[in-house]
Amino acid sequence: MARVVIGLSGGVDSSVAAWLLKQQGHEVVGLFMINWHDTTGTLEGDCPWHDDRVFAELVARRLDIPLHVVDLSEHYRSRVVDYMFAEYARGRTPNPDVLCNREIKFDVFLREALRLGADYVATGHYCRKEERRMPDGSVVYRLLAGSDPNKDQSYFLCQLSQEQLRRALFPVGDLLKPEVRRIAAEQQLATARRKDSQGICFVGKVDLPRFLQQKLAARRGNVHEILPSWRGYGRAVTGEDLAAMAEPYRYTVRDGKKIGEHDGAHFYTIGQRKGLGIGGRKESLFVLATDVEQNVIWVGEGDDHPGLYRRVLFIRREEVHWVNPVRRIEAGGSARFAVRIRYRQPLQGAELRMCDAGAYVVFDTPQRGITPGQFAAWYDGDELVGSGVIDR
Repeated sequence: MARVVIGLSGGVDSSVAAWLLKQQGHEVVGLFMINWHDTTGTLEGDCPWHDDRVFAELVARRLDIPLHVVDLSEHYRSRVVDYMFAEYARGRTPNPDVLCNREIKFDVFLREALRLGADYVATGHYCRKEERRMPDGSVVYRLLAGSDPNKDQSYFLCQLSQEQLRRALFPVGDLLKPEVRRIAAEQQLATARRKDSQGICFVGKVDLPRFLQQKLAARRGNVHEILPSWRGYGRAVTGEDLAAMAEPYRYTVRDGKKIGEHDGAHFYTIGQRKGLGIGGRKESLFVLATDVEQNVIWVGEGDDHPGLYRRVLFIRREEVHWVNPVRRIEAGGSARFAVRIRYRQPLQGAELRMCDAGAYVVFDTPQRGITPGQFAAWYDGDELVGSGVIDR
């Protein structure tokens, strides 16, 4: 059996994952990560990391496994949080959880685990890994969705490399969440009834504008409303002009009527409904676009507003990542996949078309809230084949 270092987070999923590994006969070592100290912007009542550590210690004691603690907060700040600030400053919306897995859990944490003599690292993610031997004798590691469709977390691992997957184990990937809770209760693990963590990975629930104001200053600006009859929605895009189809709607300060003010365009994201502070409407207002240079946001009423929907997105070539390199498509090629552009979004039918500049994802039906900075991930059945950062 192998020596497995598991990231014990103080949650029920990693706790049961550790128990399963012991049942399988592995030598299991717990490793608790401290990744964030600052509580600026954290909502009152959210459990800080020291509570998580107490639960991790209780689980390790119950399972009779050693628990090590490592402070990775400097790496987390420089490789995840600073990236977050930089993306918001550009008017884009990053996904820190995807970055946390690529940069911290399966990179910095992995190196710490190897120092402890690990053969593998394990996490409590709801996903699965499959090894497939190729005709030349090489092995390809496939990332598969978790068996629980309500908890599948493969999307958050969409940037992992083959080397990272080679070392990874996902013990709860074949289980349903109720089964995990049942095992935790049966084994009298302290985390059995503990609520799942929410919010930004390792930071927790935050008041996002207040959190971002650590580095991004508030700036008063105008909110303009765009009506569904705006002339740009009738633009003619002919044939296969994918570049034109992937272009977001471009509004100017002369478009729409001013209906309010905001504290900074960089605090808002496309599709956002809450936090606008403008009431008295039959339907909710949604953010259609932002301009951080001119500090303007444009909104539309109703979730069927045409400004929320587009059929095509674009990913720059350097941002296209193939989890399964055997499935790589070269320029001029195309293939059909099921695609999601955010966690928990139902998979959408689409065609991925590669060109010299990058990848176009052409959806069968218009998609709501295509947001630069977020990740698009494409699947073939249960397999997450590749992903990329949405450019536009």
